[in-house]
Amino acid sequence: MRTWFDNLCSLACEPLKISSGMAFLSMLACVSARAQEVQEAGGEANLKLPDLSQVSFLGIDGHKILLFGLIFCVFGLIFGLSIYSRLKNLPVHKSMRDISELIYETCKTYLITQGKFILLLEIFIAIVIVLYFGVLLKFEAMRVVIILLFSLVGIAGSYGVAWFGIRVNTFANSRTAFASLGGKPYPIYHTPLQAGMSIGMMLISVELLIMLFILLFIPGDYAGPCFIGFAIGESLGAAALRIAGGIFTKIADIGSDLMKIVFKIKEDDARNPGVIADCTGDNAGDSVGPSADGFETYGVTGVALITFILLGVSSPTVQVQLLVWIFIMRIVMLIASAAAYFINGAIAKARFGNVDEMNYEAPLTSLVWITSVVSIGFTYLVSYLIIPSLGQDTTQWWKLATIISCGTLAGAIIPELVKVFTSTESRHVREVVSSAQEGGASLGILSGFVAGNFSAYYIGLAMVVLMSLGYLISELGLATFMIAAPVFAFGLVAFGFLGMGPVTIAVDSYGPVTDNAQSVYELSLIEQIPGIQQELKRDYNIDVNFERAKEMLEANDGAGNTFKATAKPVLIGTAVVGATTMIFSIIMALTHGLTMNVNKLSLLHAPFVLGLITGGAMIYWFTGASTQAVTTGAYRAVEFIKANIHLEEAKAASIADSKKVVEICTKYAQRGMLNIFIAVFFATLSFAFVEPFFFIGYLFSIAIFGLYQAIFMANAGGAWDNAKKIVEVELKQKGTPLHDATVVGDTVGDPFKDTSSVALNPVIKFTTLFGLLAVELAVQLTVTQGSNVTHALAAAFFAVSFFFVYRSFYGMRIRQEAH
Repeated sequence: MRTWFDNLCSLACEPLKISSGMAFLSMLACVSARAQEVQEAGGEANLKLPDLSQVSFLGIDGHKILLFGLIFCVFGLIFGLSIYSRLKNLPVHKSMRDISELIYETCKTYLITQGKFILLLEIFIAIVIVLYFGVLLKFEAMRVVIILLFSLVGIAGSYGVAWFGIRVNTFANSRTAFASLGGKPYPIYHTPLQAGMSIGMMLISVELLIMLFILLFIPGDYAGPCFIGFAIGESLGAAALRIAGGIFTKIADIGSDLMKIVFKIKEDDARNPGVIADCTGDNAGDSVGPSADGFETYGVTGVALITFILLGVSSPTVQVQLLVWIFIMRIVMLIASAAAYFINGAIAKARFGNVDEMNYEAPLTSLVWITSVVSIGFTYLVSYLIIPSLGQDTTQWWKLATIISCGTLAGAIIPELVKVFTSTESRHVREVVSSAQEGGASLGILSGFVAGNFSAYYIGLAMVVLMSLGYLISELGLATFMIAAPVFAFGLVAFGFLGMGPVTIAVDSYGPVTDNAQSVYELSLIEQIPGIQQELKRDYNIDVNFERAKEMLEANDGAGNTFKATAKPVLIGTAVVGATTMIFSIIMALTHGLTMNVNKLSLLHAPFVLGLITGGAMIYWFTGASTQAVTTGAYRAVEFIKANIHLEEAKAASIADSKKVVEICTKYAQRGMLNIFIAVFFATLSFAFVEPFFFIGYLFSIAIFGLYQAIFMANAGGAWDNAKKIVEVELKQKGTPLHDATVVGDTVGDPFKDTSSVALNPVIKFTTLFGLLAVELAVQLTVTQGSNVTHALAAAFFAVSFFFVYRSFYGMRIRQEAH
């Protein structure tokens, strides 16, 4: 069997070595042979942090007050680790623990493979960083090494929190499954929520710790490029883990689910070799992906704001005030999320602790709203204390707090809107069921399309209203301190989206635990263990009712599906709103601080318009390429499972067959990811080299097209998923034609909601961040070598990109695959 590296080489090395190697060597030759010194460094290369100690806050200078923030980050880490320890020590039957450990082992193998894969992709980023900072701008070697190091730190951060998320969730899945045997719903709700909060607090604390380290301990003239390197690294890690994880999980999910139709077997039947792969995929896609994505989203939004402050604010004093205020707000929001978790926990335990029936969505909804209210209260209080006077203006504290609160409200309102289209209580989801009842899978699928399209309208307008409010408030004097104040307001709205970061991640992570818990229950074959009822009574004092346990796990999975869906538009919303702020950084560099070439940001400038059109093409290609990888991989998984499932001879599938399905999922995830990454990487270089304002139009376009494509796909998929859940839990019609129809809808929605839509967020941000380097590299080469050189390189880069675009379909087609 070939290694992962051999597989990659067989896919890419020959055309890549020829095309990209020539392009990069050509660029290096041009840079080395330049005739004159570059007159002006690019935007992010000039970023220099002011001295934080020059301004006092509450009688303490800015540097010292942020040092206290490190303590709160440590408390956040302790919080996350204490819950991890508590989950690990919860009671669990050996049969369930063994299954969860098997799932973890397959997850671990997958993550190690992905880690090697990401390091391969980092080589491309490192080449551009060295060319730009080292060769073109002639930074000293140590400075370039530091920037490269922080890009690796960004990757390590995304990768590390993803690993932690998998470990926590694979503890929680078996503990949740075991908790169902007690017959009470509250422990089944509380266990996955604890796991989610552990991941959320750990993720945000690590992110904040790294960013504070750069801010406090890296010299000011190094810190700006280090922030950019860090953000690019974490975006690369998140994009790779999100895309590959999304492809992996949906190959496994579709392969496993279709067996219910083909062989009329139950959900998560232990005889199905695809179930273990499906469980691994739940973590690879729905745990690894959101963890890495959330980490990257939190960091990139912060870097966007830091970049804006350093480029758009002229007064060093106001720069320090805003920087310190933003980081203190982040620390406070960490505290607010923890406080809201405990408040909601006390209320939920009082309401549901001893009941026999509960709506699993209710305490999750209240957690989101309580966190929103607490965060907004802290936002106003801390803003008043930290920046009672911004410059000489004593009113800006409440204006800035209000702008952030628009984003915090969005973090609560958007999930409510998502539930309208994806919850098991939703009229749209029930219409999917009604349509499938009467017209089969086709009408059910059409109703899901309606739900997805409607959701994009309402969520899009909600974002517009809240961003408009931020814009209007920014017009009340903020322009005194900065240029393009509305852009800063949009960045603060994105910042507010993440004000409930730990809780947003927690309710998102709830889903993969509840999904896995069902699978662990079935795979453990606990009902078939001789004397199990007496054993459970003797060892755990449990009078077990197996049917009730399964019903509760299924109902809780419906809540998990709903809240898994709610986090997606929040994250994609931050990508779009935050990208606006980052694009401004590129505009500032291209227009020399908005003093020239501003007329090129116009419909009257043809390249700008062409860039707007090109962005849409890339978004729709990406959607097709990611879905194609799922389709081809699922075909191979179904083919293998159908040939190797043994329903008569065995109680459970062999470990070897299960690992083979995991291998198929990994293979196609990496093939799909490789095609997508190389195409996106070289397209970014190509379009930046075509014409800078073409590239600006392109960046705006992918953000806007990506927003609506992602919302539509995520919520259509969520509607199909929970329509199936209604049929299984409420109507109890498993194995019927109606169930088959909703399973078909669910498998259509799988790559919609968990592959294509969710991956658009890191792709947009990676392209924007990497574009910072690419466009400035192009501008400097044009200055030194002329436009003919940059256009020739643009053509070469596009040829490489198009090769992989072509390959993403024609090289992945089912009929061309060898059996």
